[in-house]
Amino acid sequence: MNIHIPRVNYNPPDADVRFLEDRITEYNAETTGITDGRILSFFIRDERQEIVAGLFGWTWGGACEIRDLWVRKDMRKNGYGKALMTAAEDEAVSRRCTLIALDTHSFQAPAFYQRLGFEIIGSHPDYPRGHLKHYLRKTLKK
Repeated sequence: MNIHIPRVNYNPPDADVRFLEDRITEYNAETTGITDGRILSFFIRDERQEIVAGLFGWTWGGACEIRDLWVRKDMRKNGYGKALMTAAEDEAVSRRCTLIALDTHSFQAPAFYQRLGFEIIGSHPDYPRGHLKHYLRKTLKK
C-alpha cells in the first residue's frame, strides 16, 4: 500500500482543523457514551471591540478543560486573568463539573494558577527545550 502524504501545510484552513476536532469529538462520544460536551469561552473587548483578554475551553463528562487564557500585555496584573478563571469555574460548577484541568509552561503562569488553587500533577522536562510543561488540576466544590 502506497500512502501519499502531502507537503506540510503551515496554515491549514480553520474549517479543516475544525473537521478533525469534530471527528475526534464524535469518536469520544461514541466510545464513552458521554455526549454533554460544550464549548466554554469568554472574551473581554475594549471600546473598539478588540479582544483584550479571553478564555477558551470546554466541559465534558464532569470535567472542564481550559485550553487558552490570554490577557493583552498592557492589561496584565489588573485582575483580568483571575476574573476570567472565576467565570470559567462558576460556569463549570453550573455544568456539574467536579474538576478543571489545564496546562502551562514554566515560563508562562504556573504560579498564577497555583494561587487560584490548582495543583501541578505532572510535568514534561524540555518542553520546550530548557523549560517545563506543567499539567494542573483543581477539584471543584459542589
